Amino acid sequence: MNARSTVLALITLLALHVQSGLAWGNLGHQTIGYFLAPNALSFVQTTLGSQYNFSLGPAATWADMVKSEPAFTWSKNLHFVDAEDDPPSSCSVEEIRDCADQICVLAAIANYTTRVVDPTLDAEQIQEALKFIDHFVGDIGQPLHVEAVAAGGNDIDATCSGSKTNLHAVHTGMLTKNVDAVHGGTSEQYAADLVAEIQTGAFSSLTADWLSCTSTTEPVNNKREDATPSIERDVRALLATRDTAMVTPLECPLGWARESNAFDCSTVFNFEPEEDPELCEGTYFTNAIPVIDLQLAKQGFRLAAWLNVIFDGAPMLS
Repeated sequence: MNARSTVLALITLLALHVQSGLAWGNLGHQTIGYFLAPNALSFVQTTLGSQYNFSLGPAATWADMVKSEPAFTWSKNLHFVDAEDDPPSSCSVEEIRDCADQICVLAAIANYTTRVVDPTLDAEQIQEALKFIDHFVGDIGQPLHVEAVAAGGNDIDATCSGSKTNLHAVHTGMLTKNVDAVHGGTSEQYAADLVAEIQTGAFSSLTADWLSCTSTTEPVNNKREDATPSIERDVRALLATRDTAMVTPLECPLGWARESNAFDCSTVFNFEPEEDPELCEGTYFTNAIPVIDLQLAKQGFRLAAWLNVIFDGAPMLS
């Protein structure tokens, strides 16, 4: 990974106050997406402007903030895909089965990829498209955003650090607790630590698979034979046709969803409420934190590659 591609694009002071029920929470979403090539970085800075400190970080939570507003209630179902499987016994994602109406995060990533470069849209619509991409590439990396059971865990009671909450929100609490304990209590340090793992640490040997959308947990069934990275192939197909109906399901978002969903079987639902009332400590916490770190690093890297292909013509991350 070269120096240019490892620039942490205008890392801002990120919120440490995490709102319960927000996917990865503010902290998680704002730790996503810092490896931008020159044209992508310039587009991000110009499009987001000073309102978002010229950075993807502060813009990442916008989609969560507006979904309860009357003007954006239509966007609520774009944050997830309801996988109709049976964790922890069986996990799977099928776009035809789980997103037949195309109202889900899989189709949303495709749609807003075409919109972010649509010359017929005004500046506000372009900015919204970028903010949706920023957020949804993060959402699809969270296992409970790729699961129908109990409304993605929202309807399962749980406890985190002594506070009653639900399974979905527990993972936000885990993230905050881990950052406080291991990463100096700041998301800046957490982001820097994830970057170090990508550059020279445990994740460095995985990044080629991340770009080719080869899952380390569940291979994409329709992986093609040619050597072009799947992210590059997906984006180019979208930009060439401008018609999402002709190219969905995209290989990468579907593969990312399957990766995330596999953790619902191996980790997320692998507990007994009566035996494990406190999830933010003990074995459950110990098993979950590496998954959270992996998914955040992976989706940040992929988000940058996705934008780099759009605006610089190649992932530019290796």
